[in-house]
Amino acid sequence: MKRTLDDIKTVLVANRGEIALRIARTCRALGLRVVAVYSEADADSPHVAYADEAVSLGGRRAQDSYLCIEKIIGAARASGADAIHPGYGFLAESPELARATADAGLVFIGPSPQVMEAMGAKDRAKNCAFEAGVACIPGYQGAYSDWQAVAREIGLPVMLKAVHGGGGRGMRLVHSEGDLAAAVAAAEREATASFGRGELLMEKALLGARHIEVQVFGDNHGNVVHLGERDCSVQRRYQKIIEECPSPFLTDSLREAIAGAAVKVSRAVGYAGAGTVEFLVASSGEFFFLEMNTRLQVEHGVTEAVYGVDLVEWQIRVARGEQLPLSQSAINARRSGWTIEARLCAEDSARGFLPQSGTVTGWAAPTGEGVRIDHCLQEGLAITPFYDSLLAKVIGSSDTREKALATLNDALGNLRLEGIKHNGEFLRRVLAAPDFARGDYTTSLLDELQHKETGDEKLRIA
Repeated sequence: MKRTLDDIKTVLVANRGEIALRIARTCRALGLRVVAVYSEADADSPHVAYADEAVSLGGRRAQDSYLCIEKIIGAARASGADAIHPGYGFLAESPELARATADAGLVFIGPSPQVMEAMGAKDRAKNCAFEAGVACIPGYQGAYSDWQAVAREIGLPVMLKAVHGGGGRGMRLVHSEGDLAAAVAAAEREATASFGRGELLMEKALLGARHIEVQVFGDNHGNVVHLGERDCSVQRRYQKIIEECPSPFLTDSLREAIAGAAVKVSRAVGYAGAGTVEFLVASSGEFFFLEMNTRLQVEHGVTEAVYGVDLVEWQIRVARGEQLPLSQSAINARRSGWTIEARLCAEDSARGFLPQSGTVTGWAAPTGEGVRIDHCLQEGLAITPFYDSLLAKVIGSSDTREKALATLNDALGNLRLEGIKHNGEFLRRVLAAPDFARGDYTTSLLDELQHKETGDEKLRIA
C-alpha cells in the first residue's frame, strides 16, 4: 500500500543548533510534532525550547550524546517518534543509524544504508562513479605498500584524503616526496581521531580548480532530478566558507554536462532522498567526480532560495514513499536570480582562526529583502568548545550576482553579535576581494589572498 505523509505524526531531529531548528520549522509547517534531543551543553539552546518535546542525551561531548546511536533510538522510542531526521554532520551519513532506525520500526529520513555504504567511503564512491562512466581524478585507493612509488606514478603534487569522512579532516596536500611520510602519518592520525578509521587514498592534486557541487534528489519510484549547482570554491583548509548559486564560472553547456553526470551517478546507485555530488572543474572545463554526500548539505539554503523549494519537506515526503513533487523541466523553469551564502563562525580570524567559546551578550539578526539568516542564537546562550564553530548561515539573494553580493555584504555588516569573537569582518573582506567580486576565483583564492592586501589590512588565512 502506498504510504503518505499522514503516516508520520512525530519527527525526532537527531541534531543540534541551527540545522535542528531549521528542520523543526518545516516539520511544524507540515503539521508534524517535533522532538528535540540535546546534550548537557545544549540544555538552553533555542532548538530545545522550540520543540514540542525534548529528550536529554546526557554528556557534553558529541561522542557521549549526538554520536550515540543507542541514545538516539532510545529517545525516539521514549518520545513516541515515528521518524528520525539526522540533519547534517554527526550521524547523518551513518548506515548504522539508518539500520537501527528501521530495526526500531521507525522511518529514517535519508537514503538507504546500502546507498550510504556505497557512497560514504571515497574509494567505493569513486568506483561507483567510474562504473557509471563519470570521470574521476587520477589516483589510487586501497592498501599502499609504497606511498612514494604511487606518488611518483600519479605525479606530484598529490592530495591525501581520509576514505571515511570529510569536512577537510584527514586531508593533506603534498608537493614533494620528502614531505610525504610525515603527511601520511598526520592524515592518518587526524582521520582516526575524527572518524574512527585512518584509511587514506591518494589523488592527483588539481590546483586552481573550481569546486562545484550538484544538488540531486531521488525518490523510491525511480525518479532522479537535480536542482542546479553550487559553487563552493572559497575554502579555508578544505572547508567551505562561501557558496553561491549559480556558479559564475559555468557555461550553460558545461552546467548541463555536470548536472547530467551527477544524475547519472545517483541513478547508478538507486539514490532516494537529498544528496550532493561534488566535482572539481579545471579551467579547461574538464571535470572530475570527487565524492557524494548522502545527506542534506550545510549550504542547502542557497538552492532553496534560487529554486523556491523546501528541501527538508521534499526529504520527508520522499521518506514516506511519495514521488518527487516536481519534474526536471518544472525545476529548471523555477530557477530565478542569484544567491550567495557566508558561514558565520565563532573564531578569531586574527589568530589563525582559533575557535572561540563564551556567552552571547547581544544578538540581532539583520533583516531586509533578500536576506535569510539560519541560526540558533539568543542572548545568554553559551557557545561551548564541544562542537563545530558554525554560528549562522548568512544568505543574500537578488536578481543579479552584483545585487546578491551587496545584499550579503550589508547583512554581514548589519548583524550584531556581542560576547563572542566571529569571522564576520573577514567574510566581508573576502567578498570585497577583486577576484571574488568578478566571479573569477578558484579553490586557490584564499591562498592567493594571503599574500595580498585589502585596503590597509592583510587577509590572514593560515
